[in-house]
Amino acid sequence: MRTIASEVTNYIKTKPFLSTALSQGIINLTSLAREIQPSIEKGLRKPAKSGAIVMALKRISDSLEFISTHKIIGVLKNIGDITVRSSLIDYSFSISESLLFSQGKLLSKIENLKDVFYTSSRGVAECNIIVSKNISHFVDELFQNEICNSKTENLSSITIKLPNENVTIPGIYYFIFQRLSWEGVNINEVISTSNEFTILMDETQVNIAFGVIKDLKSL
Repeated sequence: MRTIASEVTNYIKTKPFLSTALSQGIINLTSLAREIQPSIEKGLRKPAKSGAIVMALKRISDSLEFISTHKIIGVLKNIGDITVRSSLIDYSFSISESLLFSQGKLLSKIENLKDVFYTSSRGVAECNIIVSKNISHFVDELFQNEICNSKTENLSSITIKLPNENVTIPGIYYFIFQRLSWEGVNINEVISTSNEFTILMDETQVNIAFGVIKDLKSL
């Protein structure tokens, strides 16, 4: 049975920015109720009083689902080191029987080199390899017989060290990517381990992204 409470809850779930704003108490519930009233009435297929919508919004903002946002903020306040790298190149190769062998030869080439960056991410059909520009010639040489789907240059990366408890709190990554989205930062690649993750973006956006992530500590 459709009720005002269920319709309001479903509406808010489709508006992630609204859910965050509700959890932080920065939205005027009366104004929001008037704004969403036509959508709620359309879902109910009957009139709905603005006051009833306000009460539903208040219950949502107080619910455990939205209180969890504050748990996320608590984790983000304890973000560890933030490392920025520039002049990176992202290669995408199709998976082949020889790809791991090519990667092994690349690792042998760079294992004793300093000030280089290398990481890879393997999926079902493709493998991405991200390297510093100063060793890209090794990739071009050693992977010349592999199928290269794309090669993206002029990238920067930001690596974030998260507290260990990040794996027990739902929504950590969503919260971070939401803030980056608000600022118009386009993410080219994401590579993660249990307690840290690296995002790649165009070099022109790295300062904005760094500012967003740094500000998470002071939420």
